[in-house]
This record gives sequence, C-alpha cells and structure tokens, in this order.
Amino acid sequence: MKNSENDIPFVVIRNEMKWSEESKLFFLRFFLRQNDKIQCFRNNGSLILIFLSLNLILFLNSCGIRKSIKHIPDVKQYLLDIPKVNKINDSTFSFNQNYLTKNKQQIWELYIQGNPLQLGYNNGALTQNLMQKQEEIFFSKIEGFVPSKFKQNLLRGFLKWYNRKMYLNVREDFQAEIYGMSQYSSDKYNFIAPKFLRSMYLHGAHDIGHAMQDLMMVGCSSLAVWNENTEDGDLLIGRNFDFYVGDDFAKNKVIEFVQPEEGIPYLSVTWAGMIGVVSGMNKEGITVTINAGKSKIPLAAKTPISLVTREILQYARNIDEAIAIAKKRKVFVSESILVGSANDKNAVIIEVSPDNFGVYEVKNTSRVFCTNHFQSEAYKNDKRNQKHIAESHSEYRYEKLQELLAENKKLNPEKMAAILRDKSGLKGEKIGFGNEKAINQLIAHHAVIFSPQKKLVWVSANPYQLGEFVCYDLNEIFSDKRLKSGAFAKSELNIAKDPFLDSPEFKNYEQYKMMSEEVEKGIEGDVLLTDDFLSRYQSLNPDFWLVYYHAGKYYYSHKEYAKAKTEFEKALTKEITTVPDRENVEKYLRKTERKLK
Repeated sequence: MKNSENDIPFVVIRNEMKWSEESKLFFLRFFLRQNDKIQCFRNNGSLILIFLSLNLILFLNSCGIRKSIKHIPDVKQYLLDIPKVNKINDSTFSFNQNYLTKNKQQIWELYIQGNPLQLGYNNGALTQNLMQKQEEIFFSKIEGFVPSKFKQNLLRGFLKWYNRKMYLNVREDFQAEIYGMSQYSSDKYNFIAPKFLRSMYLHGAHDIGHAMQDLMMVGCSSLAVWNENTEDGDLLIGRNFDFYVGDDFAKNKVIEFVQPEEGIPYLSVTWAGMIGVVSGMNKEGITVTINAGKSKIPLAAKTPISLVTREILQYARNIDEAIAIAKKRKVFVSESILVGSANDKNAVIIEVSPDNFGVYEVKNTSRVFCTNHFQSEAYKNDKRNQKHIAESHSEYRYEKLQELLAENKKLNPEKMAAILRDKSGLKGEKIGFGNEKAINQLIAHHAVIFSPQKKLVWVSANPYQLGEFVCYDLNEIFSDKRLKSGAFAKSELNIAKDPFLDSPEFKNYEQYKMMSEEVEKGIEGDVLLTDDFLSRYQSLNPDFWLVYYHAGKYYYSHKEYAKAKTEFEKALTKEITTVPDRENVEKYLRKTERKLK
C-alpha cells in the first residue's frame, strides 16, 4: 500500500501479540541489515507508529525483559570496604594490598583480592579510567557499525530483548562482582542500559560478535605440545587471541592477578571492565583459551563463554573438573575451550554449543591444535561445522600449525613465540599481511604462552604479538615473595620483540591500514582517489588479495569497468581468505564483464 499524500511505502502489521522467537529475530536482523533508506518522516506519522509498535511488541512485551532490566544481584551477604584509591603516580594506584601499575612494556598489571563484591569494587576503583576508556572505544565501534540513529535505537531495544535471560545463567557471585565493578562505569552510556546491565552485556560481546555473522571479529589459533614435542618434555601451550575491536581497544590490555576469597588464584589476560577469562592460568596449572566455532544465530544470550572459562580457572584443578564445569553451563554460541593441565600433563579441547557438547582428546600423540572448527566425535556429522571447515580459513590455519610444528622440533617458549608470530601461508607462501589464513593476522589483542607445570606465563606486549613477551611466575606472584619485592614480572625470562617490528614491511603495513580507510570511503563515494593513490596502496601490501579487490570495487563504483576488471583478475591470482570471499570476487568480475559488453 502507499500513502497517497507523500507516496511513502508502509507496512501493515497484524495484531498478533504472540510472535515466535524466530519471527522476532528475523525482523530485528532485517531492519538492522537495511541501508539507511528512511531519510525523512516529514509530517507523516505512519512509519513512526509502525516502528514504535514493532519496538513495543518485540521488546516491552517479550517474556522476562522487564525483570532483566530491573534485576540487581543480592549483594547484602558480602562485607564491603569501599576502596579509597591512593594515586602513587600516573601509572601506579593502590588500595590496601590491591594495586594497579603499568610495566615498562606498557602493559597494565592488576592485583586484586577479596570476596566477590570486594573484587568487583577493587577492580572498578583501580581501573576506572581504563574501564571508561574501553567502554567508549567499544561503543564508538558499535556506532561505526551502526551509524544510523534509528538503527541504534533499534539495536538498544534488541540488546535488552536478546540479553533478557543472561542474568538467569550467570552465577550469583559473578553477578555480585560485575555489579561492584559496574559502579565505576561511565554515566555517559546510561541511555543504552543501566550500569550493571550494560556491564553484563559487555561480557557477552565476544559471543555476540561471532554469533552475528556481520560483526565477526574473531579467528584465533592455539596449540598444546608435550613429551617428545617440547625441549624439556613439559606441557607448553601457545595462543593468539584475534579479537579485534580496533587498535585503541588493545592499547590498554590488562594482566589481572586475582586472589578470590574462595577458589584458586589465577592470572587472566584481559581488558578493563572484564571479569571473564579469554586466556588464563590458575595456580594449580589449569589453563584456558577460547576459540570461536561456527554458530547458528542464537535466540537469547545465556552464559557468556568467558564466564564459563572463569569458573574453570577459579574452581578446577584437573581436566575432569574443567569438563564437569563446562558441561553444566548453558552457552549460547559454539566455542572451543583448549584446557591444559599440569596435574594431568595433558591438554584437551572442550567443544560447547547450545545443543551439543564434545571433548576432543588426542590418543597416541602429544600435541593438540585448535583453530575455529570442531574435531570431537560429537560434531562429526554437524553440517554447520563441516561447511565451516570447507569454506573458512580455519582448516588452512590448522594445517599451517601442523607444518610449523614439523619444522620446529622440540618447542620451547621462544620457538612457540615464533610460531605465534608466523605471517606466511602454507609452504612459506607470501599471502599478504593481515590475511586471516596466517597464524599471525596482525590483529591480535594478545598472544600468550603457558608452561603449566612450571606455573610460568608469557604475555605479548603491543602491537599484536610482535612486542616483547613478558614472563610471570604464578608461584611467586601468589606468595609472600611478591609482597616483599613488589614486582610482578620475571624479566630475566622475557622473550625479545619480533625483529619484524622494526622492518620497512611493518611500517608499510601500518600505512596500508591507514590508507584502507580512505579506500573504503572512496568505494562508498565519499572521496575521489587517484590511480597513483591506489597503486601506492597496493604496493604497501602487494601479496594481499584485498588490495586488488578494493581497487576493483572503487573503479566499479565509479564506472571505470576496464580498470575494475583488471583489478578483480589480479585479486583472483592471490590467496583469497575464504570460499565466500572468492565467490564474491568472481561475482564482481562477472558483473564487470557484463558492463563491458
């Protein structure tokens, strides 16, 4: 139907109050995916009423949403000493025996202790400036994904509806800790959600980021080796955490040392505002790292995976206990959890998803590789996983890990760091810097190496995994020895920065990244680019397929079809990241050839 006065199309929505969960999600994803076609409502109230009605139906009347918005955890059971932070200098802050300091590698080191609520308050009080900065970076990134104010309003409503069941699936002690920390959040984003609720949302960011395909920000690689595969026979684990929310987000990474009132002390590599664990090791020598798997779009947030791994670190002393914890939690995305254990001298991959559970344990070998697909028997016939193996870059990186281990016998921490920093393709092929088929995609928030039996951890300094790996000894940190020395790092065991960091190639890569923003603006029609600009852009990262694809899209958008054809053909000669990416290049080439006829 059309409105006769202004000729604006509108929709008739039937008066059906009982929408299915699938219907709600379909409409939400539909509206979020559309381009901003609604330029002006003028005096016509039809669309306004329709979308207000849609918001009302989907969000305000959704089961449980009002309860989730108003929910506050019961924290009365915990004793609390409100922190009075002592600022020693611009990079060192303390409260009783809790403190935050920045080391010479520019990594923040945070030590906190206490009951759950006290942990949250201590964390929030000490990291308040960092936490508010991270929150601003994260939400500004979302604003970049969703620039339309209309869509932002819809997204806010969506978050409230989507996360309505999260609080029912998060341990009460973790909620108390998040509540305490959230009291130091910025007031600036209260329009999105109240502080506690917003902090809960942020703990599901990793999960939502890879569940919603358009916001895919993860593609991690990890491996565990022991016995004949290591120099001393001990268990050794390495991982890249390729969670990318921009360079600014990774600048203030935090190494968190947590001494809980109950459970096992642990180390976590994280960022301010996060109590969940993406990479960590406890004093018993249990390690956890997470790698995203292929997920169907879930209909509600449940337990964020980082809180499952946090529970494992705080309460598990061996692999069986880790499996038992993971098995009892309801997750809402698919994830691989690589668990290493000093007590077992072994490593397994726990594979979780909303409707399946498996454990991948190697036999007759002493190595485990983990990228972004499942390997256990439970997922043998999973069509989504099989499709992901066939079409994504996960299997390629898995094969590259096998190749690198074959080339580097008897791993030690230095050799493990070299593997995590490797930027080449299979058989040493040059595939371009930033290619997701590489182990080192030059986007990592951090890389970490664990030696569980020795209780040693190495964490990379910025940028990516290229900076110095700083070593920490958990036996010393969680003892009187650290209290006497006041130092965290075991600097004599640090691993030197990657020489690539000082190379012309790295400088070119950084310039390529900056120029990529201009190229994207050119594709959108916001700026005009010269042939020389595009040639320079390509010369900075000549082996990467994307520079030719982007140039082709620019020429195509400006109707220079002969030039576009040449660029698309060049792109197809390079190592393209995924099957859908290659199909997309081929599609553009066909469209260009039709234009030239």
